[in-house]
Formats: sequence, structure tokens, C-alpha cells
Amino acid sequence: MADHDTFSPSLAFTLVFALALCAQLLLKFWLATRQMRHVARHSAEVPPPFAGRIPLAAHQKAAGYTLAKGRLGLLEIALGAAVVLGWTLLGGLDALNQALLALVGERGGGLLQQLALLAAFALINGVIDLPLTLYQTFVVEQRFGFNRMTLSLWLADMLKSTLVGVLLGLPLAAAVLWLMGAAGTLWWLWAWALWMGFNLLLMVLYPTVIAPLFNKFTPLADEALRQRITALLARCGFAAKGLFVMDGSRRSAHANAYFTGLGAAKRVVFFDTLLQRLTPDEIEAVLAHELGHFKHHHIGKRMAALFAMSLAGFALLGWLATQPWFYTGLGVRPNFLLAPGSQVPNDALALLLFALVVPVFGYFFAPLWAALSRRHEFQADAYAAAQASGAALASALLKLHEDNASTLTPDPLYVRFNYSHPPALERLARLPAPAANL
Repeated sequence: MADHDTFSPSLAFTLVFALALCAQLLLKFWLATRQMRHVARHSAEVPPPFAGRIPLAAHQKAAGYTLAKGRLGLLEIALGAAVVLGWTLLGGLDALNQALLALVGERGGGLLQQLALLAAFALINGVIDLPLTLYQTFVVEQRFGFNRMTLSLWLADMLKSTLVGVLLGLPLAAAVLWLMGAAGTLWWLWAWALWMGFNLLLMVLYPTVIAPLFNKFTPLADEALRQRITALLARCGFAAKGLFVMDGSRRSAHANAYFTGLGAAKRVVFFDTLLQRLTPDEIEAVLAHELGHFKHHHIGKRMAALFAMSLAGFALLGWLATQPWFYTGLGVRPNFLLAPGSQVPNDALALLLFALVVPVFGYFFAPLWAALSRRHEFQADAYAAAQASGAALASALLKLHEDNASTLTPDPLYVRFNYSHPPALERLARLPAPAANL
């Protein structure tokens, strides 16, 4: 009876996790294939609201691009599920942990072994993802004229990203692991505070330290546009550290603009591709949209939601890390069961298993977060229409949809799960009609 009582929670969790993983896989496949069928069915003609504004060739290019990404997405979905299954129920993480323990010996299974486990896990996942990443950049993006990345630049970016990840990630991981072992039962609260502080620090450092490692940022040289944008910022009560142009065209033909930084480090960044494509009126409207997010406190609200969810996540992890069934139910033999009383840390296993499990269950809540994000986009559009020109924003959106080959006919259910921005038809229905000469 004791054995049955010991293993029944583990078996129950195995079944729950397996069912959730299968349900997530089937749901993602179903939504992705719905999207592809819907786009293909509507590729023969431009939707009536866009007729005369979007050429048929551009509409069909967007459909082809969406289908190509969709086919690759199906492979990514299947591979992602297989990787999670391999790490958990098929014993991959357990085998990696045991191999590292055998390598360093039981007495060496301390912080160094745990960091090695995290690093090896990240390295293996990176190698697994590499073929599809290369295919996305050098086949799909290349085929549709978006990729401007050379292999040497791609390799340089990968090397820089790896170094940044090591320099920032390893100290953070070491600090969290130390807290898990030294801060008692409330370690998760201290770890959460550390995690939040790290994220806030990253928001300050990213614009001035990290981003310049990958792109060149130059002050906006167009004086007339600079004055226009400065007037908009003043009108909206927004202070920025500077207006910068990023050499996005060095890597991609896609266009964008964004705010980055925190506090005094806030800056406005325009992709050079955006400035080349849009008129001053349209650029002002796009920037006014971004200012709308700040005016409605969307950034603060999202950060507060992130803080709350991460606090709940750390608290849950703090409890799960002490439950044997959490490990055995996921195909891992925890160190505290393998060698009772040996003081071999178990914390890295808990972190990795939690990181693998949360996205499986979290995907079912995706429509809630996506709906909130789309609502924020509508509010930012309304603010832009009031502070700049709604017609200019509509014109800019059409140009960006065409230039980025974004489909005008997404599947409505797929949108509810996966779109953080409303489809073009929904956004334009709430804005004044753009000028005819796009």
C-alpha cells in the first residue's frame, strides 16, 4: 500500500502532463492548418475593403509567405513537442543529469554541476533549433525578398548572442541556484525579487549597451522630421533621451519603429526601412500609436501583470521543487531520492522541468493575453488618430502590411489565439479611410 500511495501522484501527474502535451500539439496543428486553408482559399482576389489599394500580386505574395511560414511552423510545432517529450517522459533530462553527476562525482555535484546542467541543456536545445532557424532565414525569408543577412553576419550575431547570454545568464542562474539552496523555504520570494530587478536593469542597459552590439544607431538626421516628432512628443507629454535610426536594412527588409529603455534611458528608434517607405505624416502617426501605449499605461500594466504572474510562478516552483512526484512524473529521478542525505543539489532540475512544463499548460490561456494585447492596440490606434492623423495611420498600416507581406485574410480563430495585433481589416474599420495615392 505504501508503494501505491507513493507512486500514484507521480502516475497521475504523468497522465495529466501527457494529455496536456497531446492536447497542445493537436490544438496548435489544428489552428495552424485552419490558418493555412483560410489564407489559401482567399488568395485569388484582394478582399473588397482593400480593392484598389493593395495590388493582387502583393496580396498573393502575402498569402504565399504566410503559407511558407505555416508549413515551417508545422515542423516547429512537431519538433517542439518531440523535444519536450524527449527531455521529460523519454528520459533525456534524467540521462543528462546522471551523466554530469557521474562526470564530477557525487561530491562534485554542487553549483558547478548545476550550472553545467543548465548550460548543456541550453546548448543542446540551440543545436536542435539551428536547422529550422537557418531555413527560416536563408530559405523562406530569402525566397520572398526579405532576408539581407549574410552567413558571416548571421554567425557573428550568433556568437555575440551566445556571449551576451553567458555573461548575463550564468551569473543570474548562479545567484538563483544559490538562493534556492541558502535562503530557506522562502527562497522563491528572494529569487523573484532578483529576477524582477534583473529585468528592470536589462531595460536600462539594453538600448545603450546590448543593442549597439548588433546594430548601428545614429541620430535622426532629417531636421524637418525631427522637429515634427519633437513637437508630437511635447504635445503628448513624453520625454525621450533621443531619436535614433537603426540600420535594420542590414538584416531584413521588414520595417518597424519602437520605444526602448526605461526612465531616463528611453529612446525612440526607427528602422531605416520605415523611414524610406513612409511619408512624414505616416511616420508621425505610427509614432503617435506607440505613444498611445504609454499614454494608456499599457507598458506599466503589462509589467505589473508580468510581475504578478512571475511571482505566482516562483511560488508554485517553490512548492513543486519539494515534491518527488513532480520529478518522477516527468521522467526524472531527483537527486534527493537517488542519494538521500548526500546534499547533492536538485535545484537546476527543478528549474528546467518547470521551464519545460509551464509553456505546455500556459498555451491554453493564450487567447486571454492575446485579446488584452489587441485591445491595447485599438486604444493606441484611437490615441494616434486623435494626436496625429487617423487617415495617415491607416495609410501607413496598409503600406506596412504590403511591405511585410502580412496576410489580409487570417483565420478568425487563429487570430484569437496567436495575434497580438488586430488584423488589418479590424484596425482599418475603426480608422478614417486613407488617402487614395498610397
